[in-house]
Amino acid sequence: MKESFWAIFIISIGIISIAFVFLFQRLTNTDEHNMHLLKETTEAAMFDALDLASYRKDGTIRIDREKFAENFVRRFAENASLARTYVIEIYDVNEEPPKVSLKVSSTEKGQDASNEILEFDIENKIDAILETPY
Repeated sequence: MKESFWAIFIISIGIISIAFVFLFQRLTNTDEHNMHLLKETTEAAMFDALDLASYRKDGTIRIDREKFAENFVRRFAENASLARTYVIEIYDVNEEPPKVSLKVSSTEKGQDASNEILEFDIENKIDAILETPY
């Protein structure tokens, strides 16, 4: 009888451990996906928002604010996961020199072993400066 309780204890600890590993793996994958998506989308939106008329006129490199925001939201929405709700906050857009600061927030939900729902807020921030080769 004593050995059977130990077997039940070890099996239950194993199941709880596997549940925690899956939860943290899902959180890590979500955070990594959001960060890569944020980085790639910001870079592409900055290149799309380049003001070619001012570059041709006097050689200054600048971006258009409205065009950047529009391109960023469109590109992010095309590649984001449909299972999550995102909050995009654009803090600062400098037109010249081209610099942007933004934050993307999402929430990940999961259950622990006692069927309690856990919510984790995942925030990714980026400050990007457009670099161009001479």
